[in-house]
Amino acid sequence: MSSLYPIRFKPKLREMIWGGDTLRQRYGKKSRTGTKIGESWEICGMPGASSVVANGFLKGNTLEEIAEIYMDELLGEAVYSKFGTEFPLLIKFIDAADRLSIQVHPDDRMASERHHAWGKTEMWYVMDAIPGSVIYTGFRKKITKEEYLGYLSSGKMADIVNATVVNTGDVFFIPAGLVHAIGGGVLLTEIQQTSDITYRIYDWDRVDESGKQRELHTSLALDAIDYSHDSTNLLRITPELNRTVLLAESPYFCTSLISFDRPIIKDYSLTDSFVIYICTESMAVIECNGHSEEIKAGETLLIPASADSVVIIPRGKAVLLEVFVPQKPKTK
Repeated sequence: MSSLYPIRFKPKLREMIWGGDTLRQRYGKKSRTGTKIGESWEICGMPGASSVVANGFLKGNTLEEIAEIYMDELLGEAVYSKFGTEFPLLIKFIDAADRLSIQVHPDDRMASERHHAWGKTEMWYVMDAIPGSVIYTGFRKKITKEEYLGYLSSGKMADIVNATVVNTGDVFFIPAGLVHAIGGGVLLTEIQQTSDITYRIYDWDRVDESGKQRELHTSLALDAIDYSHDSTNLLRITPELNRTVLLAESPYFCTSLISFDRPIIKDYSLTDSFVIYICTESMAVIECNGHSEEIKAGETLLIPASADSVVIIPRGKAVLLEVFVPQKPKTK
C-alpha cells in the first residue's frame, strides 16, 4: 500500500442568504450557484457531505472512504479508537457579507439525545474584517431564562448579547451553549466538531427572496443556552515569528498559529492524530512521508497521522493554523 501524503480536498461551497463573493474573488473558489457564497466546507467527513480528495493517488475518493481503508494510519490510534472512521472535525471558511442569525448549539449529551449526533463546540479565527465589523458572543450579563424570553419576544436580542469590534487575527472560542453570531463584513475560518446542528434564535427579522422568514428554533434553544455565560470569549493572541503559538484547546481540537519565514520541522511522533493545516497568509510547501504539496492562502491540507515528521517551507512570510485532536496524557 502506497504511503499517505498531504491530502487536498475539493471545497464544497454553500450559498447563504448572508453570503458574499470574497471566497471566489480572493481565493478563486468556484461556484455554479451564484455570488452569495457564505461557506466553503474544506474538510468534512459527514455522510452525504464527505469531502472528495483532489490530489494524489486517492483523488476522487471521499474522506469517508479513505478513513475506512486507512483507519488509524490516517486518523491516529486514539482518534480511531474513539470515533471509528467518523472524521471528528469540520473545517470551513465563512464569508459573512451580512450578519448571521443569533444562534446556539447543543452539547454532546443533548445532541445525542435529540439528534443521535455530536454536539458542536467551535472556534473562529478572523482572517479579515471591515473596520467596525463585530462578532456577537455571550450575554452582557448573567440572565435568567425568563429574562432571555423577554428580550427575544420584544425583538431586542442584540441589546443583551455582547458585540465585539474585531480585527484580523482575533480568535473566538465558542463552546456549546454560548449564544453567538458573526457580523457582516467578517471573513473567518471555523474549526468545529463534526456537527451541523444549529438552533437559530433570532434572524434580525430578515426575509428571503420570496418574502419568508427563516425557521427559528426557540423551544429547542431554551434548554441548550448557557444563561450564565457573560464572557465574549475573545482571545487576542500575539504571533511569534518562527514559533508555534497555542490559540485554543478543548477536548475536541487543539489549534495553534504558526507564523514563519524560514523552514520549520514539526515532530508529531507523540501526537497520535491527523493534523490539518489552514493557510491564512502567503504560501508554503508541506513535506511528509516522501511527498510534498503546496498550500496557499485560503487552502487546507490534511496530514495523515502516520507522518511522524513534517517539514514546512514558507514562500516569504507565511501563516498557518495547525489543528489536531488532543489526547489525554497517559498515566503511569
